Amino acid sequence: MANLFFVPQNIITGENAVQMSMQYIQAFGKKALIVTDDAMVSLGNVKKLTDELDKIGTEYAVYSGINSEPTHSMIDEGVEIYKGKGCDFLIGIGGGSPMDSMKAIAAVAANGGSIKEYRGKKLEKQLPNTVTIPTTAGTGSEATKVSIITNTDANVKMLLSDPRLMATLAVVDPVFTLTAPPGVTVATGVDALTHAIEAYTSLKAFPMSDIFAVSAVKKIFSNIYEVYTNGSNVASRREMATAAQEAGIAFSNASVTIVHGMSRPIGALFHIAHGLSNAQLLGVCLKYLKSGAVAQLCDLAKAIGVYRPDMTPEEGADAFVTATADLLRSLNIKTLQECKVPEADFFNQIPKMAEEALAIGSPGNTRRTPNKDDIMALYKELWQEGL
Repeated sequence: MANLFFVPQNIITGENAVQMSMQYIQAFGKKALIVTDDAMVSLGNVKKLTDELDKIGTEYAVYSGINSEPTHSMIDEGVEIYKGKGCDFLIGIGGGSPMDSMKAIAAVAANGGSIKEYRGKKLEKQLPNTVTIPTTAGTGSEATKVSIITNTDANVKMLLSDPRLMATLAVVDPVFTLTAPPGVTVATGVDALTHAIEAYTSLKAFPMSDIFAVSAVKKIFSNIYEVYTNGSNVASRREMATAAQEAGIAFSNASVTIVHGMSRPIGALFHIAHGLSNAQLLGVCLKYLKSGAVAQLCDLAKAIGVYRPDMTPEEGADAFVTATADLLRSLNIKTLQECKVPEADFFNQIPKMAEEALAIGSPGNTRRTPNKDDIMALYKELWQEGL
């Protein structure tokens, strides 16, 4: 079976990547819309970018109205600013939300209408040049053809997936991730781990995506605890930034599975950041999918060094599931209860969340295909896990 493999047109990685990127950015247009959030402004990350743009004489406008769960109204506002300020290309700097939002703004600016109309829509027109600059090592949005935006009118997280959403240039400088606090470092890092595991165990996986997925899993297991406890370790930050990019490339090509399908309704209904809800779900979902992905999970056990030669494939898969659970415990992932999710509301929403998870489609990529009852049982188990 043939597979088409997508990556950004260009990628610059390593320290001083932003400085190097200017020689390319100056050819992208005359005025950039910088899409970001208030934290990136206050932390000085936007200034690091604008200082470099000033040096090459490229004009810019800054739209910092994005939060951790971008909504359709934020995107529509961004489109108005892009057009009103006379911008002709875009830069997304921050975590997955600003980068996803930047891609969505670019899509609407080129194709018209409101982002609310874009769920499942094919993009007909080419987007303006886009630049992605991640400041967390997790979402992989810098290297994907995906954007996730919440339609608050319908209370639904919309998955936009189209090759035209792939960035013209991805700029991955680990120095930017040094500003990420421990909680964000963990949530985004486990998000990347989830991307890689799901890509490798997906029914849509193929050899090229597997290369990136396995490499990402190895790097994350080796470095995430270090960046959680010692965030100033630039070498480990570099490894995590590379892993997040690899995981993004892997899942953008092989898709995600059950974790992401179940995660999006939690984020839409209870306003939990995407990376954190993925981290909460990973352990529960791994136990569920294991019986359908024994060979793949055994491979990952070998990759992270927990497989022994005397193990059967089943025991190898169990070893990976156990190692992941141990890692998650060491990272002190916040539970639903710690996120102040009301128990009655959560349980009342379980049928709706299960239906929405299946409607998203990604659970269908799981090697143990779930039905609505399975999903509902997993949501209930997730709540019990947090007690």
